[in-house]
Amino acid sequence: MCGIAGFSRFNNQAASVEMLNKMGQAIYHRGPDAGSEYLDVDIALCHRRLSIIDLSEAGTQPMHSSDERYVIAFNGEIYNFQEHRAALVKSGYQFNTHTDTEVILALYSLEGEKCLDKLNGMFAFAIWDKQDKSLFIARDRMGKKPLYYHFDGQNLFFASELKSLLAVNLIPQIIRTDAVYDFFAYQYIPDPKTIFEDVYKLEPGHFLTLDANGLNKKQYWDVTFAHTLDKSEETFKNELTELTKSCTQNRMISDVPLGAFLSGGVDSSGVVAMMSDIAKEKGDKAVTTCSIGFDEKKYNETEFAQMVADKYKTDHHEFTVHQNVEDNLEKIVSYFDEPFADPSLVPTYFVSELARQQVTVAVAGDGGDEVFAGYEKYSVDHLENKLRDKFPAWLRKGLFPVLAKLAGCVPLTPFRRAKSLLTSLSVDPAMGFYISNSFMKDETWQGLVNDKTKSQLAGYHPSQITINTYNKADGPDHIAKILYTDMKTYLPGGILVKVDRMSMANSLEVRAPILDFNLVEYAAKIPSKFKFNTEKGGEKKYILKEIFKPLLSDDILYRKKMGFSVPLANWLREEIKDIAQERLFNREHGLKDYFKPEAINKLWLEHQSGKADHSSPIWSMLMFQMWFDNYANEKLAVTEANND
Repeated sequence: MCGIAGFSRFNNQAASVEMLNKMGQAIYHRGPDAGSEYLDVDIALCHRRLSIIDLSEAGTQPMHSSDERYVIAFNGEIYNFQEHRAALVKSGYQFNTHTDTEVILALYSLEGEKCLDKLNGMFAFAIWDKQDKSLFIARDRMGKKPLYYHFDGQNLFFASELKSLLAVNLIPQIIRTDAVYDFFAYQYIPDPKTIFEDVYKLEPGHFLTLDANGLNKKQYWDVTFAHTLDKSEETFKNELTELTKSCTQNRMISDVPLGAFLSGGVDSSGVVAMMSDIAKEKGDKAVTTCSIGFDEKKYNETEFAQMVADKYKTDHHEFTVHQNVEDNLEKIVSYFDEPFADPSLVPTYFVSELARQQVTVAVAGDGGDEVFAGYEKYSVDHLENKLRDKFPAWLRKGLFPVLAKLAGCVPLTPFRRAKSLLTSLSVDPAMGFYISNSFMKDETWQGLVNDKTKSQLAGYHPSQITINTYNKADGPDHIAKILYTDMKTYLPGGILVKVDRMSMANSLEVRAPILDFNLVEYAAKIPSKFKFNTEKGGEKKYILKEIFKPLLSDDILYRKKMGFSVPLANWLREEIKDIAQERLFNREHGLKDYFKPEAINKLWLEHQSGKADHSSPIWSMLMFQMWFDNYANEKLAVTEANND
């Protein structure tokens, strides 16, 4: 697990080793164990190393192939590298190290881009071909590891994090107004956009090639829901159990201390249970587990985590987020180079900090909700979609908007809910899922933005991202389509960004067995009824809970889902009230470039008085302003403000 950066030098204007050093230093936290560079007349590569496999100096990167033709900078882990290494050795290939990095080089030298079909892991890597003078950059299938890039028409600049690119003064920093809108709708900026014009995120399952003919991008993998298997529930359970156990075992290979996040929810508890059984079978010591709790009981899952820890006799560690947010928020937010507003970034930072005190690698339960339909929004969306089918389109689209407007005139909770339901029913399933997925209602946005912002955004709406992805899905039913949509948007853009930045801020590697692409592909072939079980009242993650049944108590499996929630409304009224007030109202640029100050003030006063809970939009505004203060300077503010 590391950080990479680099740039091409085809016109000799992309500068020097000093620039390369700056890029590497900007992502020092991703790899504090070592740092190296490779620089020739055509290419510059740098690498920050967090040593996990083969801790010797032989694992230092950038690394050359045995024939010296190729050089690689690699961030991530390849879980099946040992089997490929063994096969290559048997065929006569001679290795100089025991690293997965050298296996990637060997496979690429033999198969080129087709090597990606053989790699099972999380990765972003760049390979320079000295002979052909070409650059190959690839990102893993699910988007576990990040890759940002800027192409100026001739030279390519790339890095694991945006801050590394910003260390290069050749990168333009003009804020995209549509990306600002995306952020407030989703709490993150979906790929391939970034907050800046002409800077992009390489999408999961894609690769770039750069040579004398220019830059090209290609998708090498996508998940399909089109091949549903016809098997019994028992067969699915048996096959899924074996596959999940295998994926978990593969992620327990490490030359450094390894543990697990344990929230007390279904996914992390099931993974810890499997890890404990695997460790017991191998005669290894107890699994190290880490949990985060809150003073407020309704947000605190530590008692459930403790139940799992007690059952499996893990080496368990807990930390309570108590009066730590105010002191640490500035530092935590600084690790996000784009506006990012998932509130669980706070506990994710603290659990990563706690885990790093014990281990260098942590295994997590990420992916269970997106792969097996675990979110509450799926229940809401499923119900709405059933209701849509009961009314003719002319009635839904003609009458329901009128009824929704009337319901909105009554400031009581039942009428607000009626308005939300009627609004969602009046649109098609894809747009309905956007409404379920978005964190800022259109009416809130329209009330906040100023005339200039509205003018710049004429004809654009963030729902296009959800709708286009939903319509691309090849699933046989609505559940399959919304699972695909979340796997391609919310998972890589929100969940995995949060985990990557917060873990890497603490130089901690996090692995997610449920996001093994083999497991994801298999789950996509399981009929939706075994994931979202309508026969059992809409039981979410049904098949996953079934395979964890022998391992976990019903108290863990069937309690109400809490997620990694935080007491956000109270934070904004108490602990971080002063921070929020100062950022929202005492800044010349940032929010005020897009929003009307009086509209911000209205939301703030209603929230503080308890008249309404505006915690989501206020938190998003706070995160945007803190990002702006960290990454925007006077020049940027003026450039953006004049970008008519």
